[in-house]
Parts: sequence; C-alpha cells; structure tokens
Amino acid sequence: MADNLFSQGIGIREKNEKDDSDDKPDFEEAYTEDQALDPALNQRITYRFDRHIIPWLFGIWLLAFIDRSNIGNARIDGLATDLKLDGNKFNIALTIFYIPYILIDVPSNWVLKYFGAGYYLPGLLIGWGIVGLCTGFVKNYTGLLVCRFFLGLCEGGLLGGMILYLSMFYRRRELLFRIGMFYCAAPLSGAFGGLLATGLAQINHGGYDRWPWIFIVEGIITIAYGLVTIFFLPATPSKAEFLSVVEREAAVHRMGLDAHGASQASKVESEKFSWHWVRMAILNVNTIVLSLNFFAIITPIYSFSLFLPTIISALGYSSVKAQLFTVPPNMAGFVAVILCTFLSDKINGRGPIVIGCCSVAIIGYIMLIVKNRPLVHYGGTFLVAVGVFPSPPAVMGWLANNLAPHYVRATGTGLQIAIANCSAFIATFTYLKKDAPDYTTGHAINLGMLVFSLILSTTNILYCKWENRQRLRGQRDYRLSEEDEGLLGYRHPSFRYTI
Repeated sequence: MADNLFSQGIGIREKNEKDDSDDKPDFEEAYTEDQALDPALNQRITYRFDRHIIPWLFGIWLLAFIDRSNIGNARIDGLATDLKLDGNKFNIALTIFYIPYILIDVPSNWVLKYFGAGYYLPGLLIGWGIVGLCTGFVKNYTGLLVCRFFLGLCEGGLLGGMILYLSMFYRRRELLFRIGMFYCAAPLSGAFGGLLATGLAQINHGGYDRWPWIFIVEGIITIAYGLVTIFFLPATPSKAEFLSVVEREAAVHRMGLDAHGASQASKVESEKFSWHWVRMAILNVNTIVLSLNFFAIITPIYSFSLFLPTIISALGYSSVKAQLFTVPPNMAGFVAVILCTFLSDKINGRGPIVIGCCSVAIIGYIMLIVKNRPLVHYGGTFLVAVGVFPSPPAVMGWLANNLAPHYVRATGTGLQIAIANCSAFIATFTYLKKDAPDYTTGHAINLGMLVFSLILSTTNILYCKWENRQRLRGQRDYRLSEEDEGLLGYRHPSFRYTI
C-alpha cells in the first residue's frame, strides 16, 4: 500500500512539475528511508543518465587512450629515427609518463567533488590535449620527455575520477556495465588509433613529416572535445538539469538506499572530507588485495597497448600493415569488454569475471610464446585482448562497490589506480629490442602477472564471502552500540560486499 501511495505521489508531482520546476527540491522531506523507489521511475532515471553521461565519458576515455598510446604508432612512423631514440630511450620516455600519473591519483579524487566533476574531468582533457599538440613540435629527446611528463600529470586523475563520478549516479549492481561502456573505448582506441595514425602519418607538410601529424591532429581533436564536454556533464545527480525535479529527488534517494547504512548523508554534496575516511580506505582488505590485483592485470594491458604494433611488425609486416593488423584484436577486446561487464552486472559478481578473463589471456600468451608460428602468434593477440581488456573494469568496479561512503571510495579508488600504475615501470621494459623478434621474456612476464591475478581474485572472493556470512549472522552488530554509526561506512552491519 505504501508503495502504491508513493507511486501516486510521484504521478501528482509530475503532473504539476512545470508549476514548481523553479523550486529547489527538499530532499530530506521528499523521501524517508523506508520508502521504496518506483521501478518505472528508477528505470527512467538510469536511462537518462546512460544517455546524458556515458557517451561523453566514452569519448573522453577514447581520446585518453589514443593520446597516451599514439607514441607507439609514431615510433614505427619515424619518431625513433628522427629523435635518435637509441638504446632504451623510447622505454624511458614511456616510463616518465607514469611518475606524475601515479602521484596525482589520490589527491585528484579528493578534489573532484570540490571543483565539480562536470568541469574537472573536461579540464583534464583540455590540458592533455594541449600537451599532445605540443608533442608534435618536439625536436629532441629532452622535449619528448617534458611532454610525456606533463601528459601524465594531466591524465593522472582521469580514470579514478571517472569511476568515482559514476559511483555518484549509479547503484552498485548497475555500476560495472557503465564502467565497461566507457572502458571499451580502450581497445577501440587501439583499432581506431591505428587507422588514424596510418592516415596521418602520410602527411608531409611545413617541414613536419609523418609522425608529428599524429600528435598535432589528435591533440586538436582532444582540445575541441574537452571544450564541448564542459557544457554537458552534470556535477552530481541533484544538479542534473536534464532530470525533472521529481527525478532529481529520486536519483538522490536511490543512492541513499543503495548505501545500506554506509552513508548517513542525504546526498553526496553533504559528505565532508575526514582523515578517518582515508584511514578506513587504506585499511580495507579489498583495497589491498584489489590494488595488487589491478597491478597484476594492468601490466599486460599497458604493454599490449604500447607494443602491439611492434609485436606485429616483428612478424615481418611493413609499418602500414602492422598498424592495420592491430585493428582486429582490439575490436575483439572492445566486444569482450561490453559483454563481460554486462554479464557481471547481471550475475552481480566481479571475481568470477576476472578469473575467467585472465584464464583466456593466459592461453593467449602461451600461444605467443610458441616458436616460429606467425599465425599462432597473431591468433594469440586476439585471446590476450579478449582476456585483458575486460579485467580492469571488473577489478575497479569490484573495489568501488565495496567501499563507502564517498571519501572512502575516493581514496581507495585513487590508491588502487596509483598502485596499479606502478606496473608501468615493468610494462614499458617488457618488450626490449634485444628480445626481438620473439619477445619471449615480455610474454612470460605478462603470463606470470595473470597467474598472480588469479590467486588474488580467488583470495578476495573467499574473504568477501566470509565477511558477508559474519554480518548475516549478526557477528558485526556490536558495532552499532560500541561505535558511532555515522562513521562506520562500509563496516556497517547492513552493508554487504560484492563478490
């Protein structure tokens, strides 16, 4: 009966929506904790978020990966020769990107809500677009290092910021598919970036031949996209102008219900920063295990994205054909991300997806290690792409699901990405010139990392199941009487970990 009255109330308010559209909604009065959300209204809110947020994030992540990894395309189009990148200079240029990228992750997440994600994320995009544009004009190795450093500084807060941003809008069991919907741009960038680089590298104009135009044109595209995006991304659900007053109220309310006691704030804007939340994030078992897990998974992701053109060219293809042959494996990864993240939300499970994907990627690397079998090697790149690209969204979504409230999630997600990106110091040195054309050492390193991920994923599944059983049996109820309920966060007895 209560649900029926609630639905009728929604209908009355929607009827009069035009009359009071200028009034600010009173979120505390509009809803109480025991009111369930009308399913039709909830579905409409999710659909509108999907339509107004996800496409913009997809574009941002597509450009981020293109601008980060286009140096791999530029390398085989004359960059290494023109800038005299002998020895390990190319690998060092890749590595320096990750120093500021790692250091900025956690602080960037802390200030995301303060500046407003709708401005902050596009601002990062514009910043690295400018740096990418400048990369096309470098004349020496030092200039390349400077550009790579500032590119890392601008891109550093992006991934964690996007995960945190989506967690303000979507409930936990809806989150991973939405992460997948923007993260699938990563493998697509490998396909699209390879085609774009092939075309841009044919330009010879104004004393800049081939590779500079990859950076110049892609940098201009990134800047333009960032300027447009500023006008469309909302900061929080309560400020989403494409929602009606009733829908904004309901969007805030449903996130409160989804917290299951982990947050006492009526809306995300009300949550305040405290070092208490930082400590909680760092001491969570999920943060530790899933950060190491992401470290293990991201090693093959980075080396695959950066060195796939080099691996394929080592099979005996020209630079143009090598660029084009990168497209099919990346397209397979694109499809795999969408399918796996959709399945993960359907079964409300993250760990099983990670285990399955890593197993497929392991088979791919075994195929790459086989001697003197070019077709087997190329087939292996498909299995690697299908296995490694869906794994990061699953691991990031897993941790975001299991941390609450906002600043705990902000700290944990930022820390996870910072730790994971330390793997770049391994990934950028896995495929060295001296190991060509087989690159057995690099393949073996990535295979070992994926086995490590299998062990960590299994460990975290077992821990989450155990802790959920303890809470179900009332073994954590003492916290309600012995501690401040408003400071429990994910430790609240009603909060359940996602497996």
